Amino acid sequence: MPHITLQNLRQAAKANIISLQQAEALFQFLQQQENSRPRFNLTHLLYYFGGLIAIGAMTVFMNLGWESFGGWGLVGISLSYAVLAIFLCQHFKKQGHLIPAGLTASLVICLTPLAVYGLQQAMGWWPSKSHYQDYHRYVQWQWLYMELATLAVGLLLSWIYRFPFMLFPISVTLWYLSMDVAVMLTGERPDYQFRALVSMYFGLMMCLIAFWVDIRSRHSADYAFWLYLFGVLSFWGGLSMQQLDSELAKLVYCLINLSLMLCGVILVRRVFVIFGSLGCCYYLYHLSYSVFKDSWLFPISLSLLGLALVYLGILWQKKQHNLSQRLRSYLPLALQQLLENKQH
Repeated sequence: MPHITLQNLRQAAKANIISLQQAEALFQFLQQQENSRPRFNLTHLLYYFGGLIAIGAMTVFMNLGWESFGGWGLVGISLSYAVLAIFLCQHFKKQGHLIPAGLTASLVICLTPLAVYGLQQAMGWWPSKSHYQDYHRYVQWQWLYMELATLAVGLLLSWIYRFPFMLFPISVTLWYLSMDVAVMLTGERPDYQFRALVSMYFGLMMCLIAFWVDIRSRHSADYAFWLYLFGVLSFWGGLSMQQLDSELAKLVYCLINLSLMLCGVILVRRVFVIFGSLGCCYYLYHLSYSVFKDSWLFPISLSLLGLALVYLGILWQKKQHNLSQRLRSYLPLALQQLLENKQH
């Protein structure tokens, strides 16, 4: 979609397409809409950089000095910060600053693990010598209560406020949960293959949830981005850690990655394409340095394949509209609307 400036609208008014008053009002409306969407400019950079620093201060950057406050002290601090964050969220929302409102609401979700950890410490329920500082460093089953509480608070606040960035801490927590569940099921044995399998299926489940969210929110904001990101990361990571003992298994791995790329093109999600490309490159590396390491014909064949794909892209570009319309006609209406919205 081309960028529309005030000058464009004034030119439309001079051409008697709209009135000058309508041009001014429309520009104000479009500007408000743009300000509510993430953009790469200094204002939004300050929003996200400041918000992530505030979130990081209460999560990954927290040190052992906080342990001196004791369990109830941590609960009180968490609740105080949460009340302040909710107040700021409401204030920013009323002022129309939706991105800062979403960041402060996300801070409440990120404070939940600290509050639950403090409560467990205060009640004598904490089962190990680990500290809150280790929550973002080590994989342990003891974090499960903190993660489940975070998901509950995150889903509740997301239902109330409906800011897309709030799915970020929820997605990270789901990713953590997949690793900690694997540890719990294996009894903390170093069964990396089983952990990879759990990660793969957990990631697949997250991608399916993201697709459902994508369909539900097709007429509004992008609520599925973070779920897709961590879902694909978890799935692809678990898939790539599987033992591929035969050439057939490696070929299937490549085909799965090609399918990821195809899904990315269909859903207009770059994360699928990026990880799928990495997997395909890994397979081609394997062919080049293991299977065809002494073959001078393989690099030539690979080059010809690459040029053929470039030519295929040119042909697709020429007939993209007609073929896309024909293919979409076979899809469910909700998916058609989703893909249509992604193109604009």
